[in-house]
Amino acid sequence: MPALTRAQLLQLHRTLGIPADYVARRHMPWQREARRLVPIGPAADDGQTIRLTPRAAAAWTRLRVAAARAEVNLLPLSGFRSVTRQAAIIRRKLAAGEPIGRILQLVAAPGCSEHHTGRALDLGSPENLRLDAAFARTREFRWLCRHAAAFGFYLSYPRHNLHGIAYEPWHWCWK
Repeated sequence: MPALTRAQLLQLHRTLGIPADYVARRHMPWQREARRLVPIGPAADDGQTIRLTPRAAAAWTRLRVAAARAEVNLLPLSGFRSVTRQAAIIRRKLAAGEPIGRILQLVAAPGCSEHHTGRALDLGSPENLRLDAAFARTREFRWLCRHAAAFGFYLSYPRHNLHGIAYEPWHWCWK
């Protein structure tokens, strides 16, 4: 499927009830969907194949190996996510009665998610396979804070980030 144009993304935002000023007000950059992806293995929580761009996958492998040497078990939970999938997540939450303002504190709008790039990973640990702030209390998170940058990964949504996204200690993106 070809990438959506900016106009198509803005129309999608309108159909989902995303405010017209979302991108500017939240300082959310538009993200391109990755075209070339490689599998990195199954998600630890549901077994779905996780895919990243080749360079991000290579960096992930180096990071994971270094963590394992330190007896830290980083478990991938998700990687690439298409604009279509991002929109489906928001539609599901809307159908469950969640207001769009609350949803956008937890999920980036379609076209703005780092997951579209194939460079973002949601990570867990053996003690925490959920996407929640409890991951910040794991030794895996502490190890990432000390070592992830050496492999090109950064925490995208720290506390009080300018994007208005809730604290996501599990969400790491490769440069």
